[in-house]
Amino acid sequence: MTIDFQSHLNPAQWQAVHSSTGPLLVIAGAGSGKTRTIAYRLAHLVHQGVAPETILLLTFTRKAAQEMLHRAARLIGRELGGVAGGTFHAFASSVLRRYAPALGYPDRFTIMDAPDMRDLLGQVRGDLGLGKGDKAFPKKATILGMISKSRNKELDLVQLLEQETPHLLPYADDIQHIAEAYAAFKLRHGLMDYDDLLFNLERLLLERQDLSDFLRQRHGHVMVDEFQDTNKVQARLVQLLAGDGHGMMVVGDDAQSIYAFRGAEVRNILAFPKTYPNTTIIRLEENYRSAQPILDLTNALLQNAATHFEKHLFSRRTEGPKPQLIHTISDQTQAKVVVDKILELSQECRLRDIAVLFRAGYQSYPVEMLLNKIGLRFRKFGGLKFTEAAHIKDVLAYLRLVANPADLPAWQRAVAHVKGMGPKTCTRFCQALLEGDQKKIAQVEKKFPDVSAAFSLINGLRREKPAPSPALERILEFYQPMFQERYPDDYPRRQAGLDQLQQIAAGFDDLDALLAELTLESPEEGGDADAEPEDYVVLSTVHSAKGLEWKAVLVIDLVNGRFPSRHALEQSDDLEEERRLLYVACTRARDHLALFIPSSVFNRFMGGSEPAEPSLFVRELPPNCYQEWREDYLGRLEPRKHGKPTRSASRSSKQVPPPPPTRPSPAPEKSGTPRPSSLGYCHHKIFGRGKLVEFLPPNRYRVNFTGFGLKTIMADFLTMDR
Repeated sequence: MTIDFQSHLNPAQWQAVHSSTGPLLVIAGAGSGKTRTIAYRLAHLVHQGVAPETILLLTFTRKAAQEMLHRAARLIGRELGGVAGGTFHAFASSVLRRYAPALGYPDRFTIMDAPDMRDLLGQVRGDLGLGKGDKAFPKKATILGMISKSRNKELDLVQLLEQETPHLLPYADDIQHIAEAYAAFKLRHGLMDYDDLLFNLERLLLERQDLSDFLRQRHGHVMVDEFQDTNKVQARLVQLLAGDGHGMMVVGDDAQSIYAFRGAEVRNILAFPKTYPNTTIIRLEENYRSAQPILDLTNALLQNAATHFEKHLFSRRTEGPKPQLIHTISDQTQAKVVVDKILELSQECRLRDIAVLFRAGYQSYPVEMLLNKIGLRFRKFGGLKFTEAAHIKDVLAYLRLVANPADLPAWQRAVAHVKGMGPKTCTRFCQALLEGDQKKIAQVEKKFPDVSAAFSLINGLRREKPAPSPALERILEFYQPMFQERYPDDYPRRQAGLDQLQQIAAGFDDLDALLAELTLESPEEGGDADAEPEDYVVLSTVHSAKGLEWKAVLVIDLVNGRFPSRHALEQSDDLEEERRLLYVACTRARDHLALFIPSSVFNRFMGGSEPAEPSLFVRELPPNCYQEWREDYLGRLEPRKHGKPTRSASRSSKQVPPPPPTRPSPAPEKSGTPRPSSLGYCHHKIFGRGKLVEFLPPNRYRVNFTGFGLKTIMADFLTMDR
């Protein structure tokens, strides 16, 4: 049977499908038919007589592998059951099942799931006698996450803690001891976790040359999907399995590498042509998702990337509205403008075809509040809803008690940290409050001083009746030590939610109104059970949105410090990943794209709002690829002509930093570079003027910036005051 594969593919896809030699690197731009291309190559290989069992397909999800195999089977009219692979972990497991004894494991080993891993680590920690009675000691899941991340990133545990969770550095030695004991226990008892599968397969292939040769001969065709998401060990495994690369094809997009926090290494795909000098690079640039005006903006976004594969996405859908840049007065008014835009777009598409995307989960809280207020349903992906977060519920419990001291559930939450204060005691305490039984109240307060302190705070606020904002400030001051004790592993990350709560409270004069706004959810849908499922707006972090698409996409909080994040502004590699993250966000849109830029944002260090600088990625965009709008003080949008920027834009127009180097090298000694003995002041393109606090060899400084606090910055990004 002859199958006309070529007529169903564009020229670049067909080149990727029928090229018989390798190594092949297919740079698959967003929406360019990557899955289709891989499926067609699978079908074409088998149709040309390649035995399915000689093909190794490595993916990141079982679903992706099954989809590709299913599509290929439909094309040629028969199953491809002999194709090996699936996920990296599944393939590693299949090999280790036969050869693990060569590594010192018993004939049969057990792969642990997440609960097994937590239980085992808890046992190991207990055997070592670590963390007993210390409420600040990291939880089992946190320690497991650190161990896994240090292995996948191939970083020393201490180095990882310094980079990501410096508040846990005092426990570095204990965590290291636990990690070592955990590894020894697994080997002794024939256990492997997910990371062990990859590293043990690598060790096996390195130690058993005969096995490596056998697998390379068996799998003459190696195909790897989403190569930009591979970590270091996965890239090495591909090399070990593919040998010189003959018959190998890897597919990916460096511009969509956004999982460095999991260990993904974008350099794997960027360095592929150097690793395999005979590489043929094929670019899939025709986009089947977005209208051309959206692609014009995303193409421009990538032009300033420090290092990337050149590509230019194009679409046959040449018409469509230009993306909008919308400047709002603040991050709070941004929520109203976003909701207004949602209502406007809902006139031409379903709510579920509209997505609001953001860098971090807390950034959607004001939008969530407003959607709840007007009764518009939404679903959130990537981060809890605002009022579902445990630390927000904690603080709301105190506010509820100010409004109603007989609120039993609020008391139970407020005193949950008090040792010995169980539900029965809490119920008796509330009953005494209701009955005004001062004797019983005094007995509980005497026995539990923490309850007494909370009771005094709540009573004082009830007497004084302050506005919600100052009341919340006093509650947060009281709650802060508790907050750090309850959430020792990640309280710095949770702090953003408390900051957002402060900002929300500042907009209310009445406590009851604030509580109603925070606790009332939109009503459940009733009606005919056979009716179409309920419609809803999608709220999602960009990471959770990868691989999805919507008719309209609204990206919020595009200011320096939020998108890109403050952390990313200090590291060139992280900054480049933030650029790719915005690229992923924008390429989710089919027809409409709007980028929101608040002119001021809440800053808890200042106790109010401060001017915000538009994201450096937005400032780099050429004016001809978007329409610009500005919110006036009546909440209306008015067009903003190019060349007549608002004050916030004109203030930043001369502060566009040059693209940072891909791999910054240590700063050379310059006559003007201050040494530790001559620290003074400096200027940063984003944070402004700062005081040099400490020199960190070889090329970093710790700087105190007004309004931003202490930052560690590479010398290359600082201008020293003379």
